[in-house]
Amino acid sequence: MDLSKYSLKDVALTAMKSEVESRVVYEKLADRVKNFMLKDRLKFLADEETKHYRFFEAFYGEEFPGEEIVLPDENPVPLPSVLVYDEAMPISEVISGAMDAELAAHGFNTDMADLFADREETRKMLLYIAKMELGHYKLLEHEKEMADEFETYDVEWPMVHEGP
Repeated sequence: MDLSKYSLKDVALTAMKSEVESRVVYEKLADRVKNFMLKDRLKFLADEETKHYRFFEAFYGEEFPGEEIVLPDENPVPLPSVLVYDEAMPISEVISGAMDAELAAHGFNTDMADLFADREETRKMLLYIAKMELGHYKLLEHEKEMADEFETYDVEWPMVHEGP
């Protein structure tokens, strides 16, 4: 995606909004599942999205000092996929949507890094976050395989899903 046709402010706001939306989905899904191992992974992903948001928040503060962050209702830069959370959706479908969103975030952050060819530190951080999003995709891919393979993936068995 050619991000050069968008303002830097719109790109930054899109990055932040995307991180917030993903965090919310992971938190809601973590509250919904009974499998404590999956619950922990989803909480981990929610925490990761919070960390990414903080990076973009600091970035926004440096680029637009003194300007308040107001996330738009709609992303100013259209992303290829949008993660939708619906409590009636099977977990495997939510995970598939999350996988699509992580791939889109990887591409978005990689493309955003291209905007900073002259600022090596910012470019490297954006590429690092892009790679992290790809890692999130792989984690979710594994969980999707588990959900597809085991029909009772999210069934709570006494003493098995108690966790530490």
